[in-house]
Amino acid sequence: MKLQSLKSYQLVLPVVALIVVLASVSALAQGNGAVSVDKFSGRYEGTAKSADGSFLNVIFDLKSDGGKVSGTVSSGATTIKIIDGTLADSKLTLKLEGHTGQLTAKVDGEKITGEWVEGSSKRTVEVKKAAAANTAAATPNDAPVNLTGDWEAVADAQGQPFPFSLVLKVDGDKVTGTSTSQLGESTITNGVWKDGHLNFVLESPNGTVTMSATVIEGKLSGEFDFAGQVQGKWVAVKKK
Repeated sequence: MKLQSLKSYQLVLPVVALIVVLASVSALAQGNGAVSVDKFSGRYEGTAKSADGSFLNVIFDLKSDGGKVSGTVSSGATTIKIIDGTLADSKLTLKLEGHTGQLTAKVDGEKITGEWVEGSSKRTVEVKKAAAANTAAATPNDAPVNLTGDWEAVADAQGQPFPFSLVLKVDGDKVTGTSTSQLGESTITNGVWKDGHLNFVLESPNGTVTMSATVIEGKLSGEFDFAGQVQGKWVAVKKK
């Protein structure tokens, strides 16, 4: 009996070990896949700049599945579907519906930098992953926000507070209005309010300022870029 038990144990032991190994490998593969997707997939915001200095505000909504990338690219009120996307060894390539060009970029943590080339047209693309709070603010379950009205704002200009005011008017996805500060009045152009994200440009004699923000706890909170020379954050509270 003891000999038979020993033989049975010797036969069962390799099977048990194999099951444990396979289960561990499966869990590890699933874990690695989930981490990879979680780190890359999401919303990225930034600019696509031409050689002449002109630029577009862009939003990338990306999803990775086993190295295949899908999603959309938005600029203003225009949203374009990604028809072919790959991610391998931190190299990202995207092709868009209705376009013959291609984006070739490098993924470095939460930042994507690269170049969009379509014929003789080239744009340098730089986008950063939106913060989790910003992404959460864009969910459809949030209470609707009425941006139309007067807002008191302040920007952090290299450590110095810079107060200004905004008068916003929203019509569908389009945003118009003005901004007033100690430097004078600026007109809002290219204004878009979509999926919980506000993007617009301030045109003034002092230069062009690109503004972006989301609504967090009833306040506008975002970032600005003044002619590619000064960047910082800004917040605004709606007047009652």
